[in-house]
Amino acid sequence: MKRESKQNRITEEDIKRYTLNFWKILLAIIFLGVLFIASVRFGVFGKLPSFQELENPKSNLASEILSDDLKVLGTYYRHNRSNVKYSELSPYLIQALISTEDKRFYDHAGIDYSRTITSVFHTILGDKQGGSTITQQLALNLFSERRERNTFKRVMQKFQEWITAVRLERSYTKEEIITMYFNTVDFGYKNTYGIKSAARTFFSTTPDKLSAEEAAILVGMLKGPSLYSPVKFPDNALTRRNTVLYNMANQNFLTADEYAKAKGSPINLKLRISNYGEGLAPYFRAVLKEEIKKEFQRLSITKADGTPYDLDRDGLKIYTPINYSMQQYAEDAQKEWMMKLQRDFDRQYRNSDPFKGENAKLLIAGMKRSDRYRVLKDAGLSEDEIKKEFNKKVPMSLFTYKGNVDTTMTPMDSIRYNKLFLRNAVMSMEPKTGHIKAWVGGINFEHFKFDHVKQGQRQVGSTAKPFTYATAIDNGYSPCFTVPNHMQTYGNWTPRGTVQGGDPITLKNALKYSQNFATAHVINEVGASNVASLTKRMGITSNVPNYPSISLGAYEASVFDMVGAYSAFVNHGTWIEPTMILRIEDKNGTPIYERTPKVVKAINSESAYIMVDMLKGVVDGGTGSRVRRAEYGGLTNPMGGKTGTTNDNSDAWFIGITPDLVTGVWTGAEDRGIRFYSMASGQGASAALPIFGLYMRKVYNDKQLRYTQEDFPQPPGGLTREIDCSRYTPFYGTPSEEGQLNDDRLGF
Repeated sequence: MKRESKQNRITEEDIKRYTLNFWKILLAIIFLGVLFIASVRFGVFGKLPSFQELENPKSNLASEILSDDLKVLGTYYRHNRSNVKYSELSPYLIQALISTEDKRFYDHAGIDYSRTITSVFHTILGDKQGGSTITQQLALNLFSERRERNTFKRVMQKFQEWITAVRLERSYTKEEIITMYFNTVDFGYKNTYGIKSAARTFFSTTPDKLSAEEAAILVGMLKGPSLYSPVKFPDNALTRRNTVLYNMANQNFLTADEYAKAKGSPINLKLRISNYGEGLAPYFRAVLKEEIKKEFQRLSITKADGTPYDLDRDGLKIYTPINYSMQQYAEDAQKEWMMKLQRDFDRQYRNSDPFKGENAKLLIAGMKRSDRYRVLKDAGLSEDEIKKEFNKKVPMSLFTYKGNVDTTMTPMDSIRYNKLFLRNAVMSMEPKTGHIKAWVGGINFEHFKFDHVKQGQRQVGSTAKPFTYATAIDNGYSPCFTVPNHMQTYGNWTPRGTVQGGDPITLKNALKYSQNFATAHVINEVGASNVASLTKRMGITSNVPNYPSISLGAYEASVFDMVGAYSAFVNHGTWIEPTMILRIEDKNGTPIYERTPKVVKAINSESAYIMVDMLKGVVDGGTGSRVRRAEYGGLTNPMGGKTGTTNDNSDAWFIGITPDLVTGVWTGAEDRGIRFYSMASGQGASAALPIFGLYMRKVYNDKQLRYTQEDFPQPPGGLTREIDCSRYTPFYGTPSEEGQLNDDRLGF
């Protein structure tokens, strides 16, 4: 009995000791667990996103360039990702995601404990299953670029997911979490990030228009973007899609009939691979990007933390005045006419070598400007070695108007081939607002990236003449005043030209028929410095020297500047800076920039209207009359314009004006030495004007644009000078006094 009592007494003591130890160990485990969780929370095992970062996730968001009708012209991106709102998601997407990835999504607070425990047991038994909720997957997307492969690191990462998931659930609604999830996922194909990019890439649509089977494809890819890619592994994708559809039906998101129909349909991809030059207005977008950078730097526009905005990462919304339809019309008109013009241009070189004599230098210059040359030069090759490399055949893709052609040829032959393509630029602008509605900087952005609207400057030829006549008109001359129209020498300058309309000739007819001799006389009378000064006031930013020859266009300017200058004529003498940007918002919709264009009163309103009337004469019977013909547009409404052709037909211009739009067109080769042999083909009326006519016909046929076909309005104060030369009585005093004359002297 004593022995039993002793054993019982020992057992009771042991139990007490064991119980105490148990609680010590349990508390220690709890303490260590709390300490571990706290360590994870405070970033000991890797930095977690801060609350501010959870509120503003730093995913690489593409910046969108929007037209005036809020259509996406294109994007700037490192990762091709654009955010969507919950309302922009197809219900099928949400149903597919929840039924496949997280059936109890609406019931848990970030962690599905029963699913986590179940997945652990399955994994132990060799049947590996995922236990992450949608919120946990979002957490991983936010703080890590990839899922860790190392077991220890993956365990640490899993705890980080849990903590971040709980914080996300406390900060966001379920709808916001789903939206963020779809905006952050990587679809692993051709730089496709986020559901908006995926819907566009795989099905050429938007997320709200995805069908059940399309949504199932995209959600199915999330398990393994490469393994279940409908492009690389269509069979895998089909099987996975049907699994997702089954899950949707099993959760009563699809009826039996809907499930059967969707399951039986094939995968119908409509691939639309994004690249920088894809979409409308690629030249505009390229120039716009640099303009925005300059503006942000000039105005010191930065993010809240003081760092500069990154257009490729920060998801800005850039609102532009470009009209989506008008941009399409301009690009279509350019292509339609340039295809025909290129065929005519190719014929003249069919039996001749355009690169002989002085033009041989063009090939060498082209070689030295190429990326291939710079790479070879940096590699240490000599000039002779580089030339040998440029004469070796290599595979390359060439531009044609019917599409790219893959072939093999020497780099030097490719330079020759590309230099024989005519280039073209078109810009259309509203003169009263300065808003640019269309911008086509070249014939193909993929192959010829240089922009000829703003970056390029070419000799302007006779499109400069209106500035000389505007100087005269603004100093009191009447458009009906007559001037000599024969060859004269002014100092050491003797202009060339032909005579039309008799000698003398009115200023109005001199501009109408683009007479060089009369124009040279006028600038000699009003002064080259005054013409240069007015030209600069009207927005020409390039060098305009004080030489008499500027009256005939002996200087270079951009299409951008010339369109802006002509717009001042239409806008009652007020120049408004051509506007590329309306405003810019950050990714949260907060305005960070709004454009206020410069405004200059260049000439008085009456003088501007008289110039408009003179430019109308160019179209009505003058050098621009082709625009009235059916094949060149067949336009019958009031309009004006001016043709321009430089020496040797190297540059062809036409700038057309209507009450609502001013449109400039330039055509020429990359090098001025490559040109049309005949003026019949190379003049502005042949190589530039038709694009204006075709474009404007498309614009007027679009009734939604609502541009008037009425006449130009007179200035508010009316006219004090006679513009109908049949009623004009010549005044024999000083021409500059004419604007001050009474009605009798003006011939009323």
